[in-house]
Amino acid sequence: MASTNPYVALLALLPSYPLQIATITAIEGDVARLVLPGGGVLTARGTGAVGDQVFVRDGVIEGQAPSMRPVQVEI
Repeated sequence: MASTNPYVALLALLPSYPLQIATITAIEGDVARLVLPGGGVLTARGTGAVGDQVFVRDGVIEGQAPSMRPVQVEI
């Protein structure tokens, strides 16, 4: 049965957990400590090497992320 509440319908369209990029700072067993670009820290299950950039969602490392080089643009 479909909901007639527009808010509930909108929530059904949104993903439950966002996909984020983080950098691995430490690994202990199969648990990695990660730092987000904004400075947040979290832990996630998965593998990788210290310094790797990875995709993480809901506490699980989903794979290797492309490394992003800083770009300077003059205006």
